[in-house]
Amino acid sequence: MSIDMLAAADDAEEKAAATFPLTGNEAIARGAWEAGIKVAAAYPGTPSTEILENLATYDPADLTAQWSINEKVALDTAIGASFAGVRSLAAMKHVGLNVAADSLMSFSYIGAHGGLVLVVCDDPGIHSSQNEQDTRLFCRFAGVPVLEPADAQEALDFTRAAFEISETFQTPVIVRGTTRLSHTRSVVTVGERSVPPSRGFVNDASRTVTIPANARRLHPKVISREAALADYLETSALTVREDGDTRFGIVTSGIAYLYVKEVVPEASVLKLAGAYPLPEQTIRDFAASVGRLIVVEELEPALEDAIRAMGLPCEGKSLFPRIGELSVELLRTGLADAGLIAAPERVASHGIAPMARPPVLCSGCPHTASFLALRSIGAHVAGDIGCYTLAAIEPLRSMDTCVCMGASIGNAIGLAKAGTDKPVVATIGDSTFLHSGIPPLIDAVYNKANITVVVLDNHITAMTGGQDHPGTGRNLRGEPAPKVDTEALCRAIGIDWVRTVDPYEIGRVIQTLREAVAHRGVSVVIASRPCVLDPVKIKGAPMAVREDGCVACQSCMNLGCPSLGWSGALFEGRNKVRIDETTCIGCTLCAQVCPSDCIQPVGV
Repeated sequence: MSIDMLAAADDAEEKAAATFPLTGNEAIARGAWEAGIKVAAAYPGTPSTEILENLATYDPADLTAQWSINEKVALDTAIGASFAGVRSLAAMKHVGLNVAADSLMSFSYIGAHGGLVLVVCDDPGIHSSQNEQDTRLFCRFAGVPVLEPADAQEALDFTRAAFEISETFQTPVIVRGTTRLSHTRSVVTVGERSVPPSRGFVNDASRTVTIPANARRLHPKVISREAALADYLETSALTVREDGDTRFGIVTSGIAYLYVKEVVPEASVLKLAGAYPLPEQTIRDFAASVGRLIVVEELEPALEDAIRAMGLPCEGKSLFPRIGELSVELLRTGLADAGLIAAPERVASHGIAPMARPPVLCSGCPHTASFLALRSIGAHVAGDIGCYTLAAIEPLRSMDTCVCMGASIGNAIGLAKAGTDKPVVATIGDSTFLHSGIPPLIDAVYNKANITVVVLDNHITAMTGGQDHPGTGRNLRGEPAPKVDTEALCRAIGIDWVRTVDPYEIGRVIQTLREAVAHRGVSVVIASRPCVLDPVKIKGAPMAVREDGCVACQSCMNLGCPSLGWSGALFEGRNKVRIDETTCIGCTLCAQVCPSDCIQPVGV
């Protein structure tokens, strides 16, 4: 039974004490629903996206679930609901926490009224992110406790517990997921929904208004809260000690615990609820019971450094890497290097190397033509986060920088102000533009920057799987919603040179870009065409290469379209091209760049 079927079940007994195979994200959503949340908000970002998508499958009478314009607004929404005395949740990926950090740091001082849980999903191994930051370090920085579930069952249980902790200790609580937890499925026993009565809004400005005088009084409470939480974890069922072989003991948390149990099931293990705060006496007692203390954790030495600061000798990052995902193989090798287990057998590769397959945009992606046109005008191109970041690599190779969400326009301002001998262009997707591109665009107008901004509007948040945003005309539940008019917005902030083009018309796109960069001041080009995959797959008549007319110039290959390949035939020693009709969507981009007019729709 899928999570949406589970949510739609009418029989309360069917929902209670039943088991289902759930991913970590589905289990977090279920745990939040069972905990009685009333408000949930998020901005989509892999690996956290599915949490809100699943919460949206539950009855709207139970809770409000919505996409927010960015992660800070999502957390601010959850904070407002907490002020009102109900339970709330905000979800985001690790880099989204950077966007929400300003609110989190202040709300840590204020503390929760209605329970507030912030789910942050890290991306060890950088599968779909621009960095590999470790949220556990942020938790200590903000003075906010973190719970780290190891599997989907704990994802549900820890989420429910997080709301109780939040209200008991008047603190926001972070539940930290990882890519592996978010997307791995395991059997979960679910329970019933229990909605605590609203606590109502409490008008206490000395706590809820963080002017300096109030903040000075609140900060000591954060420090004392840390001590109280540490005491709680000393006896909490969230802290688990498993006594075994006393030659060495392993301190761990989160998904690393599963790797430990697979590699050394006989070892003594102390499984912590999270990396902050720590139950110090429990750790000291465990350390005293074993010969050597080994810390197994993914990414930064958060636990190891804290345990060393307690004056306890331990080993960790000298045995296991500080970068990338932890794995059974890495754990086994590290323990073997420490002389604690036998060295693993080496499996011969027989000289077989995997075939490299660089990522490319989808067949017919409207961004392809935009970047092909950008390359033709010889500009410095400041890029942003989205599918189109693939334009930084061959064969499009027309993006020069990419820092983080919404940075492209600000970067372009700096490039232009520094002075260059080329036009300066910023590219940004529609969802990213609404997320954090509007303030820097206003800044560009205000400071009279000579830049061109290309808004790559594919009418969806494509990179994370096709989520709606304020520019699509639909909300998270698929209901009609007000739609932002990007062109009107640009004109409203003082930009008089705005053009909307269809990126499938390559000639017009090139001409429009030339006119845009010739304009003095800020110009905006909106390249508007729906994503070919979301919300529905778009497919027209496929194209075909008339082989006798192909001169093997390979101009079409500059598109990087995955439907284009080699036919095996040669022309003057060069490979001719063929088109895979099963994957071609008939966008005609290849036909538009073909100088020999040998690419035509099938049947022509």
